[in-house]
Amino acid sequence: MHIEPGVVDAAKMTLAYGTAAGATAYAAKETFSDLRSSGLVSYAGRSAIAALGVFLFFEVLPHFPVGVSEVHFILGSTLFLILGAAPAAFGLALGLLIQGAFFAPTDLPMYFVNLTTLLVPLFALHALARRIIPAGTAYVDLKYSQALALSVAYQGGVVAWVAFWVFYGQGFGAETMSSVLTFGGAYMLVVLIEPLADLAILATAKALRGLEGTGMVTPRLYKAA
Repeated sequence: MHIEPGVVDAAKMTLAYGTAAGATAYAAKETFSDLRSSGLVSYAGRSAIAALGVFLFFEVLPHFPVGVSEVHFILGSTLFLILGAAPAAFGLALGLLIQGAFFAPTDLPMYFVNLTTLLVPLFALHALARRIIPAGTAYVDLKYSQALALSVAYQGGVVAWVAFWVFYGQGFGAETMSSVLTFGGAYMLVVLIEPLADLAILATAKALRGLEGTGMVTPRLYKAA
């Protein structure tokens, strides 16, 4: 989902600064809520796990350039379900920064564009989870249909933001439209695979009940709201 350098030029980056600031402010709100309910040690541990996971997802899992961006297995819904919204947001932001600073410095000018692209769909996913997952259901008991809905919401949001930035930066030419459609089509592979990854990881978590109460996973993983 990395927007290629130059797709949004410097003259248009003000919007990216604003959207990233808004996403960061919402992440701060979620962080304060998480800290009140779980404590600093739990939050810090889950955030560190999320940051490491994001870095590995970006650098180790298969990724390839398609059209206007790159296709990555971000596993945003997995991070949310296992670690919670606030640590997932922190992990996405820090993992993206580490990856850019040490492995792809040419991506750094697009950091706020890519940060928005990752975080806003995560918070949309969080809102959707409140609606489609009953209060009496722990995350380890999700059905495939629920995991699919969450994955589609996240990945669909990523694709929508990529499309927005490309059209915002480059206009609505035929070549641009073709590149966006190519990228969106390639991301369907992620939409199909990620729910299976979610369920596999949730099944593993269900078998590892010893994680409950350690503070290294979100409390909702094992307990109904």
